[in-house]
Amino acid sequence: MLGARTAKFRRRHMLPHVQAALGDTRVVLIAGARQAGKSTLARIILAALPDAVEFSLDDEATLAAARDDPTGFIQHEATIFIDEIQRAPQLLLAIKAAVDRSSAPGRFLLTGSADVLAMAKVADALPGRMEIIELWPFSQGEIEGQIEGFIDRAFAGWTGRTPTTLLKPDYLRRAARGGFPDVVLTRDTERRRAAWFESYVLALTRREARDIAGVERPQELRQLLRLLAARSGRLLKIEEVARDAGLAPTTTRRYVRLLEAAYIVRTLPGWATSKTTRAVRASKIYVCDSGLLCHLLGVTADAMATPSSGDAGPLLETFVTMELARQLGWSDTRASLFHFRSKDGTEVDAVLEAADGRLVGVEVKAGATVRSEDFRGLRLLMDKVGDRFRAGLVLYTGTETLSFGDKLGCAPISSLWTTEGGN
Repeated sequence: MLGARTAKFRRRHMLPHVQAALGDTRVVLIAGARQAGKSTLARIILAALPDAVEFSLDDEATLAAARDDPTGFIQHEATIFIDEIQRAPQLLLAIKAAVDRSSAPGRFLLTGSADVLAMAKVADALPGRMEIIELWPFSQGEIEGQIEGFIDRAFAGWTGRTPTTLLKPDYLRRAARGGFPDVVLTRDTERRRAAWFESYVLALTRREARDIAGVERPQELRQLLRLLAARSGRLLKIEEVARDAGLAPTTTRRYVRLLEAAYIVRTLPGWATSKTTRAVRASKIYVCDSGLLCHLLGVTADAMATPSSGDAGPLLETFVTMELARQLGWSDTRASLFHFRSKDGTEVDAVLEAADGRLVGVEVKAGATVRSEDFRGLRLLMDKVGDRFRAGLVLYTGTETLSFGDKLGCAPISSLWTTEGGN
């Protein structure tokens, strides 16, 4: 079975990272949303391991066997691949016992469509024994067949030009398509993409929710997801969302955590000079795939391209922010992603902070013209951190790369996935 369903495979940037982890780590978990390509990636890797065995917990008989006899289920000398591990979390305790008896690397390759460490029953099962590698839907570079180096370029001090012919409607079409492999590779029309996303949302709210957290009323989760989509790129105010959803704040908070554990939404913490202060700063909420966001909002790329549409800005901010989140997986610079908002409301959409304290700020603009006032938040951030500030960029829908002073500039959004020309 290891070679099955790989015809649609497109090389993923995380492939060498998974291979490296299997070379020195006992348990490797590929975590991400359903249909992000985790199983396909795992099968490509395991095709080179002829003695490996595969178990999919989507199969009900296999799932029953795993739950009834977890210790016996994993009795095998070579690498064991278990797909959708979150459906049988009791397996993790058996895996822990197995790898405690042997420190040989590459014993288990797991995939999960929920953050395994967020599940209370197994939160402390495999510390120090498991490496978690996140796999998001396709990045733009993966779609184009090239590895993006935007983050490393920005931390090195932004230089060079990235000419493009892409205009606002082109970016909106890319954002509306999103990155889920089935949508990118097999769905050629808006109608067919909408059908896929609708099936995806139904499966998520009916099955995934029960698997992870025992949600009894999936219609509540579906309604909440649409409300969160309408707030993508905005501060997450639980009480406000709870009121609009007709839910208790505690229930709303639990559902948001569920959706985040399933890699459907992501919260972005606020950046502050003090790490203690960050813990109490309000987070922003994003839908992790811009194509799914468009479906939840019921909007199309053509509709958003009209001057009267107010959806283009939040969509493109979501699109850019989640492209940055994807690139953090393979960039040489180890960094974390935040947003910045001062007490008077001055904002920077995305702040990348390297492990050594260096910062890069990114502002997203849906318009094709950039003005000096568009750098207000970036200038404030630069003033706060001084020499730690490496670059402040406004990514916009125009075609030119321009300087706006020391360490500040604007560049086309396509700079995220291109370097010396191209689209």
